[in-house]
Amino acid sequence: MEKKVRKAIITDAGFASRYLPITKTVPKGMLPLGNKPIMQYVVEECVEAGIEEIIIVATPEGKPIYEDYFNNSVNKIKKQLTVMGKVERYEPVQAVLDFPKIVVITQDETLPYGNGSPVVSAQKFLEGEDAFLVLYSDDVIFGKFGDSKLMVDLYKENPGIDGVIMAQEIEAEEVDHYGIISFKKGSETDLDNIIEKPEIGTEPSRLASYGRYLLTAKIFDYLISSNTGKDNELWTVDAITKVAKKGRVLVGKSEATWLTTGDPENYFKAHMRFVYDYEKFGNKLQFWLDEFKK
Repeated sequence: MEKKVRKAIITDAGFASRYLPITKTVPKGMLPLGNKPIMQYVVEECVEAGIEEIIIVATPEGKPIYEDYFNNSVNKIKKQLTVMGKVERYEPVQAVLDFPKIVVITQDETLPYGNGSPVVSAQKFLEGEDAFLVLYSDDVIFGKFGDSKLMVDLYKENPGIDGVIMAQEIEAEEVDHYGIISFKKGSETDLDNIIEKPEIGTEPSRLASYGRYLLTAKIFDYLISSNTGKDNELWTVDAITKVAKKGRVLVGKSEATWLTTGDPENYFKAHMRFVYDYEKFGNKLQFWLDEFKK
């Protein structure tokens, strides 16, 4: 019987202090790329992979905002658009309302700081699941198909594996900015370790790991409060590498465009790339830049 991946966790539970003051009110995942928030693109990636339920882990301030965005039908707006003869403008709202089940929770405040804590906070929603996805909303994927579908397909094709993590090849001069994949001896697919920000020239590969994981319940054997790592934080990657040591975690090589929005500079770069590639006015971008120089 084929194992099915039905659920996904998307995390946006940090303070996003580099984005203050806007993130004191607006969750980072609600910042826009075009006319959609970053979070919606991550949700759409899950939908493409056949996910049936999505758990968004948010801050207490962000929880009601996400609940409103994914559930509020704004019928007043729909009625007004109908009167104006522009009801087609409501279609993007209906698309949001038609997403699979989305549950919004907050992070357990008793857990230590770190990107593993939102995952642990969602554990009770995953009971009985063979495997599940974990996606960091900082990372947005665009392309023929997203990373989530690739991970689900790899899981179906390799029964018995303990997880899948995504990676993408980066330039040699950038390896000291990311966690870099190290494979098990003699393998080009099986994770051994992730070397955090290696010195240039010492990297085991040029494949950078980022926030796209398919995990099984085994992760919770290691993703516990007492297993904090660097800066006394609870790291998902630390737990994944421990699973890999005793089992088998595959590395999927992304075929899409990976954009990170984790800080204002990268967010601005990602937004420019999005406009250039996907907006109908993207071909005007170079003209505008030239105009600014005048």
